[in-house]
Amino acid sequence: MSDIYAIGDIHGCLAHLEQLLEAVNPDLTRHKLVFIGDYIDRGPNSRGVVDYVIRLKKQYPENVICLKGNHEAMFLDFLNGIERDLFLFNGGRSTIQEYWGKHWDSLAELRLPPEHEEFFLSLEKYHQTQDYVFVHGGLKPGVPLAEQVEEDLFWIRGEFITSFEDFGHKVVFGHTPMKYPLVMPNKIGIDTGCVYGNFLTCIRLPAEEFFFAECEGE
Repeated sequence: MSDIYAIGDIHGCLAHLEQLLEAVNPDLTRHKLVFIGDYIDRGPNSRGVVDYVIRLKKQYPENVICLKGNHEAMFLDFLNGIERDLFLFNGGRSTIQEYWGKHWDSLAELRLPPEHEEFFLSLEKYHQTQDYVFVHGGLKPGVPLAEQVEEDLFWIRGEFITSFEDFGHKVVFGHTPMKYPLVMPNKIGIDTGCVYGNFLTCIRLPAEEFFFAECEGE
């Protein structure tokens, strides 16, 4: 089996993403790299993170997998005029200012650069392999994968995290920040709160080897 690497929630921490991938140095001609979502918001360089991931995806289109997180879902809703306050409340203001400046609210329309628009619209809801399901938030217990709804895929927390249900595949997820990776028989959580001053996490599967980039809070 080829190795699969997965990276937790980045939230604009570009320097730490670069540091982490330099240390891990995955061979993306042979192995997969899965980004679990939440590239943007709260951190210092959300737009830079998106640029970095786009370049990586262009270089290894088959082996770099980019999932959608709840922050990307909120961003797309914001751009479509849906629940704008929700995005702003959840740290979106910094991302908006990176793209359109401090006076974004006076602009007639907010348009992303074409490459960025394509990136956000192409994000996958989940990625399934023979042994794993990668998803941002998690899965609703008792619901087949094909019937999971976006609200749960991007937002679910307690009901999923406390479940010992066999989901058919081990679930690798982010979204819920923890001090250390959560390792359970049915799931692995890899959001370790980089933007809150903890660290950014990468896991190598199937060995379940962890790599970390220590972070400072913004």
